[in-house]
Amino acid sequence: MATNFDFLKRTDKDLYEIISEAEKLYRDEYFEQCMTQTRRFGENVCKNVLGSRRTTEISFDAMLATLKDCTLGSTIESKEFVDDLYFLKKHGNEATHSFKVKHDGMEALECLQRAFEVAINYCVYSHGYERNLLKLNFDTELLITGKKPRKSLSEKYQEEKSKTAAKTKKQTKQKNRPQYCSVKSQSQKNTKPLFWIFVMISALVSLMMIIILAVI
Repeated sequence: MATNFDFLKRTDKDLYEIISEAEKLYRDEYFEQCMTQTRRFGENVCKNVLGSRRTTEISFDAMLATLKDCTLGSTIESKEFVDDLYFLKKHGNEATHSFKVKHDGMEALECLQRAFEVAINYCVYSHGYERNLLKLNFDTELLITGKKPRKSLSEKYQEEKSKTAAKTKKQTKQKNRPQYCSVKSQSQKNTKPLFWIFVMISALVSLMMIIILAVI
């Protein structure tokens, strides 16, 4: 089953196993266990990055404090890397020691996304992998289905953009189309029979009046 962390296999298979298990836990809706697993992932990444610089540090907190004092790439990259690890530690601890189960899928999702950024920085800045990895984006569809989508995020965006443009063009065309109103004229009723009946009655009345006047 595909994961967002497949690129990590060639760098550290153990780390890959830890974080791919976190994705599986999320997919099965074990959100708090997922956060605990991302914390475990972060702690092991921190331990690996410190390497020989780690002396008496045992706890995750102590290792992070030492890591914070180290130089890892640029200042911004170092800060983001350490901040992500602190985030994983904090939310992982809360999930592990919380008395009440929260079932917070959004929080677990953010932990996975932060772990994804940690994994990329770990591969690029600690192992010198190509910087193309920095262009990767976390795919929630892949997380949920475990299957790589046939279309990339860019292709989906272009497809939706084309559909929207075509719909807008169609609506504009319909709006600007001249309206033709065809009104069917009612067929005029044939009034001629009534007219001639009226004429005949009028003529008879007139004739009778003439006769009466003549008699008188």
